[in-house]
Amino acid sequence: MSMITNPILPGFHADPSILRVGEDFYIATSTFEWFPGVRIHHSRDLKNWSFAGSPLTRTSQLDMKGNMNSGGVWAPDLSWHDGTFYLIYTDVKQWHGAYKDAHNYLVTAPAVTGPWSEPVYLNSSGFDPSLFHDDDGRKYLVNMVWDYRSGNHPFAGIVLQEFDEEAGTLTGPIKMIYEGSDIQMTEGPHLYKKDGWYYLLVAEGGTEYEHAETVARAKTIDGPYETDPHYPLLTSRGNPDLTIQKAGHASLVDTPNGEWYLAHLGGRPLNGKYCTLGRETSIQKVVWTDDGWLRLAHGGHFPQAETEAPDLPEVKVDKEPVRDDFNTDVLGGAWNSLRIPADPSWCSLDDRPGHLRLYGRESLSSVHHQSLVARRQTHFACRVQTSVDSAPEDFQQKAGLVVYYDTEDHAYLHVTHHEEKGRVLQILRTVGGSYEEVLLPPQRVAQNGPVELACDIHYDTMQFFYRDAETADWQPLGKRLDTTHMSDDSAPDVRFTGTFVGMACQDYSGRRMAADFDYFDYDIKES
Repeated sequence: MSMITNPILPGFHADPSILRVGEDFYIATSTFEWFPGVRIHHSRDLKNWSFAGSPLTRTSQLDMKGNMNSGGVWAPDLSWHDGTFYLIYTDVKQWHGAYKDAHNYLVTAPAVTGPWSEPVYLNSSGFDPSLFHDDDGRKYLVNMVWDYRSGNHPFAGIVLQEFDEEAGTLTGPIKMIYEGSDIQMTEGPHLYKKDGWYYLLVAEGGTEYEHAETVARAKTIDGPYETDPHYPLLTSRGNPDLTIQKAGHASLVDTPNGEWYLAHLGGRPLNGKYCTLGRETSIQKVVWTDDGWLRLAHGGHFPQAETEAPDLPEVKVDKEPVRDDFNTDVLGGAWNSLRIPADPSWCSLDDRPGHLRLYGRESLSSVHHQSLVARRQTHFACRVQTSVDSAPEDFQQKAGLVVYYDTEDHAYLHVTHHEEKGRVLQILRTVGGSYEEVLLPPQRVAQNGPVELACDIHYDTMQFFYRDAETADWQPLGKRLDTTHMSDDSAPDVRFTGTFVGMACQDYSGRRMAADFDYFDYDIKES
């Protein structure tokens, strides 16, 4: 029996929306404040997945400048009907405190690779919207409603409203169709229709260690919906020994030969708590009972680290390259920027051929104009390495290698300038917003030419290294640093992304110092 090993999308790939079109499977996942918005992966066998593209590539579709940490794109929904792909997404501007400023949009495309349309605004009543295409041709939007009022549960329930595609607007009455189970915090709705029943899948319990997925059903689309008496369908809560924790926020797909699978998010904690890779996408085989309810094929409610693969030919895919020499015209699909596109005004592959040139802008604490290009950390043990050529003239200019969760938590090995030593290396670390310079004094390096920088990440610790024209071998730099503060779970309030590794450049003076990166390696250190 062939098995699928979870997670199928390792690293920060949360809130999966799975879809089949013919023999092709697609999964869309959240990107939050990272640009471009939404990642879509493709498979023919549910086991082997490759990156297919990011549909939100223009600021006219998604402008997140100024969005707070863990804002931006929450829980996209990918669907298909009559030759057109539909993508529903939320742009969350503010989410801490009582209010949620969350705006919901629709874009469409003739193919999953695009071109994707300009957005159609839908509503702002809550987040996690999804679009259901009924078999009579009518379309409906469902989303959770946020109730900020004192004394009310903020997760007020799931509402439904018809979508008039020709007019490009929601129409008709807004109806509350489901208020959830006693688990509460009901969100992430997806509607399906099978054997005359409408099935509503919802996430409950919050996206941390109490997370769960619940199923309800009704004979008519607007209810009343009956909760599966054996809820939840899926959860990790109460079982700390599971490899996959936080299981929930799921979506459903069938195969061409009638097997069914549930894609869901989950996290793999270090030290019992810290999911440094973020919330990842896993998959479980499911079956329908004789009385029309959904169950995990292996029984019980808990996710497994392996699940039975479908009866489909296995289709191998090319692995993501471990090295980028920056010899192409555009950045590869692994690369991301923060909140706004990586445009030529600050990120160029042409100004010095064979290099990625970054022009220094704002600090790593900025939510507006960072010069940072990064990719997901997808393995607990890895080595990342780059070569930077820059000539900082004072302490306000710097460029180097960054391990980044958000503006509050990151570690940064960079080249900068010291009044007495000249060009030096410094390690900047920010933990929960508290700034620290790790090297006192900073390390002097060759005054001209490139400097190679590296970081070995081994589960809950990391070690920086450097090599320049004056050092033949790699030299460790600073102490081993903790990685667990770069996780959803280390902050006093919940947050939603994962660790990234990449390159950055700052110039607080406004002179826009240039830094040239010759390559970037991502070397997996675990089997």
